[in-house]
Amino acid sequence: MSPQLVVCGTDTDVGKTVLSALLVLGLGARYWKPVQCGLDGGGDSVRVRRMLGLSAAEAEARILPEAYRYTHPVSPHWAAELEERPLDPDRLTLPGGDGPLVVETAGGLLVPLRRDLLQIEQIRRWGLPVLLVARSGLGTLNHTLLSVEALRRRQIPLLGLVLNGPPHADNPGTLATLTDAPVLACLPPLPELTARALAIAWQGSGLADGLARSLGQ
Repeated sequence: MSPQLVVCGTDTDVGKTVLSALLVLGLGARYWKPVQCGLDGGGDSVRVRRMLGLSAAEAEARILPEAYRYTHPVSPHWAAELEERPLDPDRLTLPGGDGPLVVETAGGLLVPLRRDLLQIEQIRRWGLPVLLVARSGLGTLNHTLLSVEALRRRQIPLLGLVLNGPPHADNPGTLATLTDAPVLACLPPLPELTARALAIAWQGSGLADGLARSLGQ
């Protein structure tokens, strides 16, 4: 598979970066986080590199530089204002090059990149399908249904859902029924965030087969 896709979450800290690293490993993809807010630990690009155990040369080829790196761990629009570095949408043009590409957003779909630009509007400009990651447990139904509704109102293709966290007896089936979207994987907490653990998760999750079906490959 050579898909180019956007990983977006239904909320903050739902597992976007771990899922992105999993996809980068499994698909042999490049990774791009266009807007990084908060540089604790170096940011998500550094986290992906560390999880995958990439060398400096490998990281240079596969971890693309952010368009914007803001120090403040807040919404992009506010971080840009606090740091007096306004975000220019023209700098968010998709990077060139062939092969798989995983784009990780900053937060959820309706996060404002500027006071006049929501993230979902930028996703629509890219024209890429979305893989939506959500929590597995309590609260995920409302967040996920609202996110799916927002995507469909704007006619943005949805590849499917990935639920992250401890297994839940009902939520996967309920979400599949109510959204009419496939739940491509349910990812339990990993024992460690290493390339080996991610490889085992990729092989056991069924995500590769689910993506292939969603992409018609």
